[in-house]
Amino acid sequence: MSNSPWLIAQSSGAGYEAALFDLDGVLTPTADVHMVAWRRMFSDYFTDHGVTPEYTDADYFEYVDGKPRYEGVRSCLASRGITLPPGNPDDAPGTPTVCGVGNTKNVVFDAILKHDGVVAYPGSVALLDDLAARGIAMAVVSSSRNAPAVLAAAGLADRFEIVVDGNLAADLGLPGKPAPDTYEYAAKLLGVDDNKAVVVEDALSGVAAGAAGDFGLVVGVDRGAGADELLAGGADIVVSDLGELVGK
Repeated sequence: MSNSPWLIAQSSGAGYEAALFDLDGVLTPTADVHMVAWRRMFSDYFTDHGVTPEYTDADYFEYVDGKPRYEGVRSCLASRGITLPPGNPDDAPGTPTVCGVGNTKNVVFDAILKHDGVVAYPGSVALLDDLAARGIAMAVVSSSRNAPAVLAAAGLADRFEIVVDGNLAADLGLPGKPAPDTYEYAAKLLGVDDNKAVVVEDALSGVAAGAAGDFGLVVGVDRGAGADELLAGGADIVVSDLGELVGK
């Protein structure tokens, strides 16, 4: 870490002005909740429809992780040669459309979140405290449409005035990750140039989104995607916990 771009920029006086955080897997362990929800939903769907091979966690990282919900559905089903009509976001869970399948997953996710709750990563909270004390602007940029509920459940909602989630992206017609548009929009709302903003991500599609934009730094957080994979995908540096960056 001694020669990392993070340290060089901060010590040179040309420090960053904003941090743009993904949520699930970066600030909260809800990536695990999403992973379980996707597994339950796809396992049931594949069993009910005779789809092979069976769904595995490798499918999550390859086709789903970090993407907008319906794109994750479309991508994973396509890997099994399945094409469904797109449907509409208000399709009832169980409807044989991409949106219907995605909404089924959301029901499973909501049930797990309500039953188990969520606690933010201590190292991530420590970094949020550190950046706030320095006057660094912060925003959450999440593909999830559940981001506000997760932030509230984790006690983080009052820390972020700017939340660019899946709902807002859809309303504005912004393409999701791995496109950089949602991160660029968050930087714009904060009034910060992209090259003065740091993207913090745990998903391959997320670091790709950061690398596709003109951001000052892309920090990968290895929660299972793999450090080498995150670096190859576009991260400038990779940490295992955001607490490693406190005071840097």
